[in-house]
Amino acid sequence: MKAITLFSGGKDSFLSTMIAMEHGYDILYGITIIPDEYSMMFHYPNSGISKYPASLLNFEIRYIKEKNFENYIKNIDNVDAIITGAIASDYQKTRIEKLVYSEKTIVFSPLWRKKQEYILEELLLRNIKAMIVSVSAEGFSENDLGKTIDYKYFKHLKEIYKMYRINIAGEGGEYESFVYGINKDQIKIKNKNIIWKNSGGYLILDI
Repeated sequence: MKAITLFSGGKDSFLSTMIAMEHGYDILYGITIIPDEYSMMFHYPNSGISKYPASLLNFEIRYIKEKNFENYIKNIDNVDAIITGAIASDYQKTRIEKLVYSEKTIVFSPLWRKKQEYILEELLLRNIKAMIVSVSAEGFSENDLGKTIDYKYFKHLKEIYKMYRINIAGEGGEYESFVYGINKDQIKIKNKNIIWKNSGGYLILDI
C-alpha cells in the first residue's frame, strides 16, 4: 500500500512511520508542517530539519506551511494511507480523518490509545535516539533540553509523572523530541541554541 506520513522528526511520528513500514506500507514521502510557534497540533522546534531523521528511514520530506495544510491533505491523490503519530489526541486524529475521508484512503495511527510507557519502551528497545527539544510543563527545566530519552531519562520522566501527573510520552505538549539516530546511524549536530521564555523553552539544532 502506498502511503505518506505526517512527520515532524519527533519520536512519535518516527516510531509510527517505522511501524507502518514493518506492516508493509510503502512510504512515498513524508509531510512536515511548518507551524506557527507553539502550535496546538504541530511541532514547532526544528520542524525545518525533519529531513534528517527522515533520512534514517530512507524517505524524503515535503514541507508545507500550516495555513496550507488542510487544502493539501484534501487534494492528495493516489495514496492508500496517511500515517500519523497520534497517541491520545482526539482533536489531532479526527481532524485528519475528516480531511482524508474517502473509500480509498485510510488513516493509520499505530500508536493510537497505546499506553504511553509503551511508546518510550519501544524507543529504547529499537535503539531510537530521541532528544528533548522543547519543554513547557511543571517539573521540567532548562536542564532537560538536549537530554536523550534513555533508560535513565525514562526514570526521570516517571518521577515527574508521579509528582505532576504529566503525560509521560509528552502527548499533552509537556515536551517535544527530535530523533537524531537509530542503532549505529546518527545525525551529526553542530550546535544547540536554547531559547527560554518564562517557564518553558526549546532547543534549536544546527545540523
